[in-house]
Amino acid sequence: MHTEMNIPTMQASNDEISTVHSVQDSVQDSVEEENTMKWYEKIHWLKMTVVVIFPLLATFSTFWVPLQRKTTIFAIGYSFLKGISITTGYHRLWSHKSFSAGKPLQIFLALFGAGAGQGSIKVWCREHRAHHRYVDTDQDPYNVAKGLFHSHIGWIIFKQDLDRIGRVNIEDFKQDSIVQWQARYYWQLFLIMSYILPTVIAGLGWNDWYGGLIYGGLLGTAIIQQRTFCINSLAHYFGDQPYDSVKSARDNFLVALITLGEGYHNFHHEFPNDWRNGIEWYDYDPTKWLIWLCNKLGLASNLNAFPANVIQKNWLQQCQKRLDQQFQTMTWGVPLAGLPIMPWEEYTAQKTLKLILIEDIVYDITSFIEKHPGGAALIRSGVGKDATGLFNGDVYRHSQAARNLLSDKRVAVIKRADTLKI
Repeated sequence: MHTEMNIPTMQASNDEISTVHSVQDSVQDSVEEENTMKWYEKIHWLKMTVVVIFPLLATFSTFWVPLQRKTTIFAIGYSFLKGISITTGYHRLWSHKSFSAGKPLQIFLALFGAGAGQGSIKVWCREHRAHHRYVDTDQDPYNVAKGLFHSHIGWIIFKQDLDRIGRVNIEDFKQDSIVQWQARYYWQLFLIMSYILPTVIAGLGWNDWYGGLIYGGLLGTAIIQQRTFCINSLAHYFGDQPYDSVKSARDNFLVALITLGEGYHNFHHEFPNDWRNGIEWYDYDPTKWLIWLCNKLGLASNLNAFPANVIQKNWLQQCQKRLDQQFQTMTWGVPLAGLPIMPWEEYTAQKTLKLILIEDIVYDITSFIEKHPGGAALIRSGVGKDATGLFNGDVYRHSQAARNLLSDKRVAVIKRADTLKI
């Protein structure tokens, strides 16, 4: 009976081991294949074209295409709509479910998000969820541990081994008609929203066809791409860590300015499904303001926010961690447990050194007598005696600074045979 019961367990274990070995072999094969590839075979040329080549061509084109005032205003506004659709839609709505949105708002965010040239909602969110789940590991698609270049743009323009990227659950997208529709027609929507529409608007609006394409389309898309990429790179490299220091994510106001409020990244990684990144009213977080406005207009609902008490606990724990680390760098004198025991008779019979007793601890004040703020005569009066009362208020209640100063001067703890209360 015992043997029969163990057979299925052993079989399952063998299957698991076989699966692990299969995955390891697959990864090893991928590594060997990658090492034998020529440099141009490692590049994802379609993404390279959209993210690097098109922006470079557009930049060179600015020497021949003058920038009109109307086109400038339009390009800035149009780029903002694409950027805010990534931060509001791709990121906080679909990746983290931090709020709920009605169909009109979803369609708007899906259309302008496609125009940002960062892939479909489905692909973007899958990679972003993997980033959160496996942050700072080899399974993180834009792992900052591989360097700023990799986390910023390298992971996009170079082919990645999909077997290395951590698996995440995106079952919710199967029931999302907007996500499925955008994924099905992504490339058509991208071309229309990123290049064609701004060209047509500027062309029909004020006869600046080339300006609409170059500034409103190509460069506008390139700028919002680079701004978004800063979240993956700079926000994991520069800044403060007020809520957690285990992960690389950091809060950086300048990155928040660049990324429409996504620079409070340390907070975001600790509280990912909070609809805010900048939790204070004065924090620069236009994405938060847009969600709030949509909520007031009835376009968004169910705004998720972590309890203030939980956020405050994280902050206090991180403060304590920093204090503990700084505490370890300070000199606090010899620990009490490491001090020798001095008999009371030896203390009272001192001749060479000037020793003073406060709260059972003996301090050598030989070099301090002449520096005593209350005068040398007063402190001499306590030498060889129990000066606890003098120190604690009979003459003057000394400060914490005085106690800290004394801590470097302690030399022993007292042991007395009498029954005097010390």
